Amino acid sequence: MIRNYKNLEVWKKSMDLTVAIYSLTDIYPKEEIYGLTSQIRRAAVSIPSNIAEGKLRGTDSEFKRYLFISFASGGELETQLEISKRLPKTNELDYSRVDSLLEEVMKMLNSLISKLGASS
Repeated sequence: MIRNYKNLEVWKKSMDLTVAIYSLTDIYPKEEIYGLTSQIRRAAVSIPSNIAEGKLRGTDSEFKRYLFISFASGGELETQLEISKRLPKTNELDYSRVDSLLEEVMKMLNSLISKLGASS
């Protein structure tokens, strides 16, 4: 198993997602800075953070538990993006990059959780 979380493709991809989320939310209305913008950014940051923390805990069972937390943060992020797509001030923005990255990260997390399921 890979010891360094920075070598994990899912961590790299979730970092790309987080950067894309920050770029997208930079153009959100200023009145959302303490609302939706903050919530979306926290959910995005939580994904690679929990991958790293889980990996560094040292056991497959702990890693798997933190991957589930990352997966749940992905669901939270997906919901917040759906809300954004329905709001008048943010519904015209281009969500294609973050949607694509989030879908890929969720699939990668699901696959990794499944692989660890056999061993933990």
